[in-house]
Amino acid sequence: MATKISTALVIGGGVAGPVTAMALQQAGIEATVYEAYEGTAVGVGAALGLAPNGLAALDAIGVGDLVRQLGDPTTAIVLQSWNGKRLAEIGSPGSLEPTRLVMRSDLYRALYDEARRRGIRIEHGKRLTGVEEGEGTVTAEFADGTTATGELLVGADGIRSTVRTLIDPAAPQPRYAGLQGFGAVSTEAGLVPDTGGKMVMTFGKHAFFGLQVIGGNAVWFVNLPYPEPLTLSEAVSRGAERWLRVLAEACADDRSPAPGLIRRTDPAELLITGPMEIMPRVPHWSRGRLVLTGDAAHAPSSSSGQGASLAIESSVELARCLRDLPLPRALDRYEELRRPRVEQIIKQAERANSNKAAGPVGRVLRDALMPLGMKLMSQEKLSRPLHHRIDWAEPAA
Repeated sequence: MATKISTALVIGGGVAGPVTAMALQQAGIEATVYEAYEGTAVGVGAALGLAPNGLAALDAIGVGDLVRQLGDPTTAIVLQSWNGKRLAEIGSPGSLEPTRLVMRSDLYRALYDEARRRGIRIEHGKRLTGVEEGEGTVTAEFADGTTATGELLVGADGIRSTVRTLIDPAAPQPRYAGLQGFGAVSTEAGLVPDTGGKMVMTFGKHAFFGLQVIGGNAVWFVNLPYPEPLTLSEAVSRGAERWLRVLAEACADDRSPAPGLIRRTDPAELLITGPMEIMPRVPHWSRGRLVLTGDAAHAPSSSSGQGASLAIESSVELARCLRDLPLPRALDRYEELRRPRVEQIIKQAERANSNKAAGPVGRVLRDALMPLGMKLMSQEKLSRPLHHRIDWAEPAA
């Protein structure tokens, strides 16, 4: 007779890993996190948005208020063209709290420390190389020669997931979205207009630029259309000085703060975030006692504004299903609850990416049609993904 599990191995110690472990612990399942890198990811990554639905999922495991202390609210997103023409403004409905802009490093540290405080073990230097399933167990094999055994192995190991390949050797790999990412935090915010708590996004002639002024600092990013699908390490190897020249040239004609901010950015302060990628549909989220969560299963590009929030939601939903249902039904139910939602948001992100990389003709059409399109689309429809809530108390069956 099938029984519910009591132990789990969580592969990956980024954002989804600690959240998964804390959610599993709350569900009565002992979880240990195994991270491939020897050190922590403190200081790694740029800013990201945590949407109301992601914050609500963190509330389900008692971490929401901790994370709210880290960031600043983004009350609306203002879209404008390269010449400064306002195309649209998208605000959060009054019934929802605003998205919070946080540095990924701060979010990582808060979740990592909270997981440790709750007694969750996080082991570093554990790069997964293989798995061995037994009768009611699964054993993880690591590159250092050690092993670990539990009743379930959760792949929270990101967009280049090893667990995904172990579940299905034919599983798709990330697809380059045609954009390279860059950003910085400038202390010279006084030299640019205060955005009033709004994120101002500019569809430039040759690049997409975003800016929000927070606490005297200008947090900005650029999505640069780039035909060559460079990896993060390849992009970094080309050097910040070279990229700043490229970005300055791409944004030179735009009537936005981009040219001035890029010109005044010290190369040491430029964050090179690498290629923007989208995961094609992953056919199999689980096999036997292996299951995926977060970016390993579904990775919308950053254009969605939902990457971290969806990863958090899936981690919490997985734990709820494992709390209430035995294997394999728990994994089937988890996928039933999550797949339609995440795949719809991924499709929306693909459309957003195509707008960012529009050519001369596409740019004219976009700027002409977007204001009308936004007027025709109700605020309720635009904000629908933000309303999603996981009721932890509700049975998953």
